[in-house]
Amino acid sequence: MRGLTMAALFPTLAGYQRSWLGRDLLAGFSAGAVVIPQAMAYATVADLPVQVGLYTCIVPMFVYALLGGSHAMSVSTTSTIATLTATTLVSAGVTSHSDNIPRDLVTLSMLVGVILLIARLLRLGSVVEVISRPTLIGLQAAVGVTVATGQLPKLLGEDTEESGHGFIRSLAAAIEAVPQANLATILLSAGSLAALFLFKRFIPAAPAPLIVAAGGIILVAVGVFSGLGVTVLKPLGQVVPTLTLPTFDHVLQLLPGAFAIAVLAFVETSAVGRSIREPGERPLDSNRELLATAGASLLGGLFQSLPAAGGFSQSAVNKNAGARSQVSAIVTVALALLVGLFLGSLIGLLPQATLASLVFFAMLGLIDVRTLAHLWHVSRRDFWVAMVTLAIGLAFGLLSAVAAGVVFTLLLLLTELSKPRVASSTDSEAQVTITLLEPLYTANVRATEQAILDEVDARPGVRIVILDLEVLQEISIAVLDGFEDLDHELSGRGVELRLRSMPRHVVRVAARTEWYARLARAGRVIP
Repeated sequence: MRGLTMAALFPTLAGYQRSWLGRDLLAGFSAGAVVIPQAMAYATVADLPVQVGLYTCIVPMFVYALLGGSHAMSVSTTSTIATLTATTLVSAGVTSHSDNIPRDLVTLSMLVGVILLIARLLRLGSVVEVISRPTLIGLQAAVGVTVATGQLPKLLGEDTEESGHGFIRSLAAAIEAVPQANLATILLSAGSLAALFLFKRFIPAAPAPLIVAAGGIILVAVGVFSGLGVTVLKPLGQVVPTLTLPTFDHVLQLLPGAFAIAVLAFVETSAVGRSIREPGERPLDSNRELLATAGASLLGGLFQSLPAAGGFSQSAVNKNAGARSQVSAIVTVALALLVGLFLGSLIGLLPQATLASLVFFAMLGLIDVRTLAHLWHVSRRDFWVAMVTLAIGLAFGLLSAVAAGVVFTLLLLLTELSKPRVASSTDSEAQVTITLLEPLYTANVRATEQAILDEVDARPGVRIVILDLEVLQEISIAVLDGFEDLDHELSGRGVELRLRSMPRHVVRVAARTEWYARLARAGRVIP
């Protein structure tokens, strides 16, 4: 019983060795140095108080550490999720101010958790993961452009956040901020961004967000910007996650955004988990990851956190620092708690422009020009799917882009499923064998029938077609109807259809039809 409980709650601790503890401690501190300032910055993207980001580094991360299967993944939130949170709250008519956390955030995070939990109960883990990569590339680029543009007023010295209102509003706010730009703020923003670029170029292993944030705090503390109009954040005092009940005032308005966030949270988390998995590690169970991500958002929501997802940058830092289990995440949680309890007053010395620089720099990483160029080189169709998704996101908003991305994915999936995949071999001048290379579904049965007829029409002397059905795993009435129609069409051409190598469980279903029974009686079914 104890082993079952340990496997269910702490899957990454199976076979844990004492020698791993030092690596997990170092990894937890390293990841915390990145994720804590980054999560606070993402909270501002959602136009929420910075402590929301701190809370997101505590409860969701702890829940994933209990349930998740990835040894090195660090779960808090991502720029995409933060931006969609802002868009969803704005679309639902929820107004937020820098000094309060709306209870609708609790509702939204819990809705995301409930949707993921339902997906887990229905075992939809592998289904959710079929969202096509081109749509994600386009969506992430739309997020990057929208949020980066939304940070421009803060980089210039204006206290405004328009990312949740879409790209057009963000661009207008940036243009309006130019006449009121503050020179000291511009210099600070430029210095912060330059430092982030230099760290990435020359010292990529350094916790650049923490160093830049600490540098901004020190400059304010020693009075470098005194009287120059540089805006700083409000001091936090002591802040720890507190239990907060949801409100049901805007549930229906929040649902569309919750669905979009749930899909992307799981897709991003799964992608991060796969990318950092070591070759010898057990493959991630999609349904377990659904449960862990659901629990992180559901319970995290009760403590005023953003919807949860695995972040690539923090997970990469965690892995590269030697994380061997989710003990490293527990260390990061403890570090975030210490910041909330004892370092909240320092937040009041952090320049708003420095925090905006962290967001702006992270957003540039989402605009993946190199990958878009690769798509153009490899597949023009995938390139245009990404570009159309990007254009929809900029023109009509990110929720519309997510919806378009799901539609594009379904269309691409149906297009692939509808393609006939058969191979033919000529047995003699009068006989040809056609082998199905993939199972048949409603989507591809008609196209497959036509492909077989085309093969026969290309061989005028053929009188017998043997259809090899060994690949069939399931059969439906639509597929049986397709076979019967194929038999009818071939008969009209003076060609006899014979079936070969049908699996027994498929035969049991087909035998219930009069058409198959006639074929069997005529000896046209070959074992």
